[in-house]
Formats: sequence, structure tokens, C-alpha cells
Amino acid sequence: MAIESSNKQETRALTPLRVLRGVFCLLILLSTAFVILVFCGFFTAVILRFFSIHYSRKATAFFFGSWLALWPFLFEKINKTKVIFSGETLPEREERVLIIANHRTEVDWMYLWDLALRKGRLGYIKYVLKSSLMKLPVFGWAFHILEFISVERKWEVDESTMRHMLSSFKNHQDPLWLAVFPEGTDFTEQKCIRSQKYASENGLPILHSVLLPKTKGFAACMEELRDCLDAVYDITIGYKNRCPTFLDNAFGVAPSEVHINVRRIVVNDIPESEEKIGCWLMDTFSKKDKLLLDFQSRGCFPHQGTEGEIAGVSCLMNAVGVVLVGSGGLTTIHIDRVDDVFRVQIAWRLSSAD
Repeated sequence: MAIESSNKQETRALTPLRVLRGVFCLLILLSTAFVILVFCGFFTAVILRFFSIHYSRKATAFFFGSWLALWPFLFEKINKTKVIFSGETLPEREERVLIIANHRTEVDWMYLWDLALRKGRLGYIKYVLKSSLMKLPVFGWAFHILEFISVERKWEVDESTMRHMLSSFKNHQDPLWLAVFPEGTDFTEQKCIRSQKYASENGLPILHSVLLPKTKGFAACMEELRDCLDAVYDITIGYKNRCPTFLDNAFGVAPSEVHINVRRIVVNDIPESEEKIGCWLMDTFSKKDKLLLDFQSRGCFPHQGTEGEIAGVSCLMNAVGVVLVGSGGLTTIHIDRVDDVFRVQIAWRLSSAD
């Protein structure tokens, strides 16, 4: 089905109501994250891990996936941001995948949650993030529990840490969506000029809407995970008029539309040597550049409508459940073992009005 792009103005007015609503939503997100970290995070990521890494990850994915679902609910249902998917329709079956995406702004990675939610993989998505984000209070703690990979963006420093983390993701029983932004930083005109200068001096493609990708991190991911991946998702993100900031998202000022183009690539179609992987990635980003240039002139990607809208009722019920949990506390955790399967029973105590 085709989805027509909206003609609404990209930037909405920052009214007092939007400010109050944004502050309220951020307080809800922060408080519920803290409660889940305190009452679930240590248990699922540390205690349960002594018994089973697999069930530890499943429990962590359940609790934190429920919390992460608040963000697509904020974007699409409260802020009324239209998220339009295009390109290939992803299969409904569960896949272990590596995601490569362009990096237009500081919030690109948050919109990948909208796709993961639709595919039932929200709690299993992991990112390669700069180390400063991992140091944020509350959110940074959650990133550690969710096993995001922290990098300094210096390969001689990052290689050993990255390969060690990647080696822990090889179990075929553990669902995995690992997202990498090969540009290494968000796009700006100044960075683009520097990237173009480097490309000109080294005989590389001159790109206009993306930066030259850094190949070593992606090559390491392919080397470590190739045998346990089903596919690579090549994702291109575009915004109309201007790229949003985190506060734009929080207050619902922008964007009115986010366009996400998806291309599924079979792992066997990607070369194996590091040098050939680098050439393949460079060619992939050249195609992204052309796709984004076309998006800027047309206002949309081709073949729109590959994913439907998120279910409003289920998202609302999830949001209410997370908020109720955030207003209460955990009272008991009971673990027993039946036929070599761990069963976890959790009881919640909601705060009373007394």
C-alpha cells in the first residue's frame, strides 16, 4: 500500500502546553526507567545470569522492552509523528540481524525502536554507542544492562572490547538485532566538507548526504557474527526540512514525518575479507547518498507502506502497565526449576493512596 507524505509544516510551535507535556513525559520515562532498573535490572542481568545467560537475556528483554515501547508510543501516538517505512518488507519470522544505518542526527537510533517494536524485537536490539552515552545517569545504566557496546571511536582502543562483546552474542538461541552507525558520528555540513576533502585526497567517492563510513567496526562485526546471522538490514533514515534534536522529540516540535527505507541483504552476499567488506560498505553508502539526494527532491523514498502502524490499544495498555509498575515496587521473586527449565514468578506491590 502507498502512503502519501503529509504536507504539514515540519516544525510545530513550542507552546507552553507542549513544554508541560514534554516535561511530564520525560519525568515518566525517567522514573519508570529507574524503578525497572532497581527492581528488575539487577535481578535479570546479574542474579538470573548465574543460572542461565539465555533466560537472563529473555527476562531483561521483557522488562526493558516494555519500557522502550514507551518511546514509539511517545513519538507516534502522543507527538503524532508519522513514521513511514519503505523499501523491502521484512519477514515475519524471527531473524538474528546486523543493522547498518546512516546517522543524520542524535536521535536516529531511537527511531530504530519503532521498527523493532513492529517486529517483536524491541528488547533485543543493541547498539554500538559512543562511551559518553553509556555514562548518562539512569539511561546509561540501562544501556549497560541491555549490553550495548561502548566505543571511544579509536580503533586501537575499541577493537579488543568490541570483539569481546561480539563473541558473547553468538548463541543462536538468543535473538539479536545489533545496530551499527558506520559513519561514527552524526551528519553536519562541516563534517561533510571534511569527509569530502578526505575522499578527494584518497580517491574515494564524494558523498553529499552521508559521511564516508568507517569500515573496521563493521568488518569486525561480520567476522565475529557471520556464522550466526540471518541477514543484514541496510536502513536509510530521512527527515523533512530539518533533522530533529532530542528536545524536539520530547516536546513534539519536530519531526512531523520520519522516513525509514529498509533493504534486506543475505549474509552470503557480503564478501568475507576485510578489504572487500570495506569496498562493499563504501558502495552501500554511495547508494545511500543517492537515495537521500532523491529523497530531498521528492520528499519520500520509493515503495512506501511496507510496515503498518503500531497498535494503539496494545501500546496504551503497555504504557499504563509500565507506569503502574513505576508507581509501585517489587515485593517477591520466586525461582524454581522444573524439568531443567527455570520458572520465575514475580509479584508487584502497587503504591496505595493511604
